[in-house]
Amino acid sequence: MRRKKSRLVLRKRAAPGTAPGLLVADPTAAATTVAAIGYGPDRPGQGLDEVRNVEPTALSKLDPRGGVRWVDVVGLADHAAIQAVAAQFGLHPLAVEDITNTHQRPKAEVYEGHLFIVFRMVNANGPVEGEQVSMVVGRNWVLTFQERPGDCFEPVRERLRQGRGRIRQTGADYLAYALLDAAIDGYFPVLETMGEAIETLEDSVVTDPDRRQVEELHHIKRDLLVLRRAIWPLRELLGALLRDETSVVTATTRPYLRDAYDHAVQLMDIVETYREIASGLLDVYLSSQSARLNEVMKVLTIIATIFMPMSFVASLYGMNFDTTHPFNMPELGWPFGYAFALAIMAAIATALLWWFKRKGWLGDGKGG
Repeated sequence: MRRKKSRLVLRKRAAPGTAPGLLVADPTAAATTVAAIGYGPDRPGQGLDEVRNVEPTALSKLDPRGGVRWVDVVGLADHAAIQAVAAQFGLHPLAVEDITNTHQRPKAEVYEGHLFIVFRMVNANGPVEGEQVSMVVGRNWVLTFQERPGDCFEPVRERLRQGRGRIRQTGADYLAYALLDAAIDGYFPVLETMGEAIETLEDSVVTDPDRRQVEELHHIKRDLLVLRRAIWPLRELLGALLRDETSVVTATTRPYLRDAYDHAVQLMDIVETYREIASGLLDVYLSSQSARLNEVMKVLTIIATIFMPMSFVASLYGMNFDTTHPFNMPELGWPFGYAFALAIMAAIATALLWWFKRKGWLGDGKGG
């Protein structure tokens, strides 16, 4: 089965010279749905309100009551709904443009009143290039915009629903960290699967090199390049959040961001290690093929070397000399002349094989 090639060139849908902040429709974008979760220690009952398929205009009615609101927008087809959400939370027009144009490099930008973050999220069962996730963090709210349904944020939702950990007692910046950490952790299963594939190729390339392994190695190197392009700027993003002082990220959350940064560094190390192994396997494959070719050439050379003196003997006795003269090969008239010629050939072949084995050219001799 042929694997789908990873996307290396991301299409920029806006035409050159387009005014900043202009939203360009993408005909392949998924339908837009909006969900919201509100939580906080001051909320009555379980302290959590979750609403699915909410109208963007109704988001203002979800009162945080001193807590945090998480609005999750999935699908970027409905620009009107996205702009309605952006208007209610006062997003900068350039941030809205970056949300809808899904070719952005992972980055973090500070606007007045909110922090804008872009990163890429992968799914263990989906394509390696994954999807762009845009996250906007305010004082007591977090907005996430995803390209399509299906994400790695479900563990965070379950922690909110069940009240596990400290996430309900913290602010919006900790929720943003939890979502970033979930996205980072989503890379590990993908790399584990890739590592198993590399390990399998490592065994087969040495024992049974095949052209299909080269194609698989190229796919793996391509996927690793895609992951590197997503993880490298993600690491820089987290480093910028740790270095720059912003009113959105509190000192309490910074140690957790450092932990996420360490995970990103670990991911980068794994990707670089796998890239080196994949490149090394390609060299091993070429070396194995060269070694096999050398073995074949050695066998053919040995066979040709053995038959060369035998061919000389056969051609010598096939020159049809006059047998009546005593100096013109009298053994041609001898009754045992044919057996004599064959014996000479067999003796030559045996002597050559013994010599080749003694020199180690047959693989089990003493060498020399």
